[in-house]
Amino acid sequence: MTVTEIPLVEATTSETAISRLKERFPGAVQDDSRHGYSGVVVDKSKLVEVATYMRDTLGYDYLSSATAVDYHGIADSMEMVYHAYRTAGGPALVFKAQTDRAKAELPSLIDVWPGADFQEREAYDLYGIQFAGHPNLKRILLWEGFNGYPMRKDWREAYYEEEHKPFESRWPAGWVRRAEELNVYGKNVHYPADFDLAKLTDKSEESLYSDLGLGVNVQDLSTENGHLKTDKLVVNMGPHHPSTHGVFRMIVTLDGETIESLEPVMGYLHRNHEKIGERNSWNHNMPFTDRLDYLSSMGNNHGYALAVEQLFATGNKWNPPSYRAECIRVLMVELTRIVNHYWAIGFLLNDLGAFFTPALYAIAEREKILDFFEATAGARMMCNYMRFGGLYKDLPERMHSVANLINDKVRDFNTMEYLSELINERIPRSIDELDEFLTASEIIKSRTVGVGYLPPEMAIAYSAAGPLLRASGVPYDVRRADPYSIYPELEFDVAVRYNGDIYDRYLIRLDEMRESVRILKQILPRLEKTKGEPVAGISQYMPRVPMGESYGRVENPKGELGYYVVSAGDEKGPQNPWRYHVRAPSFINLTALGPMCVGHKVADVVAILGSIDIVLGETDR
Repeated sequence: MTVTEIPLVEATTSETAISRLKERFPGAVQDDSRHGYSGVVVDKSKLVEVATYMRDTLGYDYLSSATAVDYHGIADSMEMVYHAYRTAGGPALVFKAQTDRAKAELPSLIDVWPGADFQEREAYDLYGIQFAGHPNLKRILLWEGFNGYPMRKDWREAYYEEEHKPFESRWPAGWVRRAEELNVYGKNVHYPADFDLAKLTDKSEESLYSDLGLGVNVQDLSTENGHLKTDKLVVNMGPHHPSTHGVFRMIVTLDGETIESLEPVMGYLHRNHEKIGERNSWNHNMPFTDRLDYLSSMGNNHGYALAVEQLFATGNKWNPPSYRAECIRVLMVELTRIVNHYWAIGFLLNDLGAFFTPALYAIAEREKILDFFEATAGARMMCNYMRFGGLYKDLPERMHSVANLINDKVRDFNTMEYLSELINERIPRSIDELDEFLTASEIIKSRTVGVGYLPPEMAIAYSAAGPLLRASGVPYDVRRADPYSIYPELEFDVAVRYNGDIYDRYLIRLDEMRESVRILKQILPRLEKTKGEPVAGISQYMPRVPMGESYGRVENPKGELGYYVVSAGDEKGPQNPWRYHVRAPSFINLTALGPMCVGHKVADVVAILGSIDIVLGETDR
């Protein structure tokens, strides 16, 4: 393993960059003067030129997040909010571009940062913003015949009740009714005004294939001498395929067994998580974050808590989390990193054909960590443990369970003793066993070395994050590059590998698990020292959050997980988010899947996808 320490970068760098932008583009770059907002607003006619200058001259080579916001009712405009970073480290340079709602159009930044590809398609799909110059602008989470743009503030779903929760039908009077009673099933589908159901001819599949540029009509394949042409073959892998990690589909163009192009198709699990989040109160969203990456719920909680806490910190009555609460948060998220990587390595081997034996070895150790999560949070996977300003509760003195069934095994352990054995003995031993059994396997090496190559410059350009980015030789880790919580005082290294293939993406997860153990060993004495400190967060059921915007991001196991939230519309502080957006690493990391697969075989596709380590709850949201 090669490790790199990234120096912490002074927070003044973004202010310096903004000053240089305003000097270089007078009149086209203005400070965002709205209360609680940051960054600059860029004239959309200069957006591409400004973005190019940021990347090439100011060194902001990494576009992390591109978020659409609809300000209907506050202003008659829409906005794209971009967060750009330097891979050398430092805080974000936040810039925005605004457009009229009636004719929402902005220039595409895909030629500056190819990682904007899927994010711009998402903004088009859910908000209807047209991105001039985007080479493949079509819906990405919804089907092509969907009526309207569901994230717009004036869009109403079939079973719409009220703008915000809690609904009057449920609280406080308690006159509960099913929303379906107001709209009979079968009458709940909306079609465009010019849509004739009797003449329906679905063209969405044709558009998917035509954009591949194959010169092949898949609806009516021509023949030569009575035989089907076989020079090009289009194969669908998924969505119902055991190796596509759930409901995910890949359209693969083959020349024989060699892949010529691949396009990911997603959205089969889409439930508009963000619309739900904007209807919920701030507190209500915490358990919903668990269900994004359901293998990493503690990390999901942490990112959302940080985003909202940034807004609370601008108010007058804010008490930040206690030191003990911060220690427990780091304990939970680093255990979560290990949980995730156990699963990722086990199922990567599954994808390579080692059916379930390596996965079961990894899952068996993962269960020991989940036992601790269950004893502390009350749940093994959907933990809902963190709160704004703290935690749901402190660690229990003992991990105790009762027998519900005849053969149930009753647990009764001292929690700190259990943690000490887990961190100092069990987890390191299991990591070493995985390393010993798998790393030198000639079968694994023959299937993974040199396969799915992602060069470092492409990884940065495509906004790759996490192990996918660091296995390509880019030592970028949010915990070091833009640190949060108590990470600045902890000793650990940013693991980095340089070959950019499946094998290095496997190795770097082992490296990261060992670094997490290193962090956890530093947390244990801190837990003993802070025993008795309070950990509870804000107690209000419906807290009011100061007006403004924030972006909270964490280094989740799969990469950078970010939440962009806006509190607007009420000077007292609204009880519901105006904007709630998830920068999902599983979604954005798929941008590089197609280029990584070109030139490989069909069997390699499954392994390359597995090495990215996606979860569809987070991909589709």
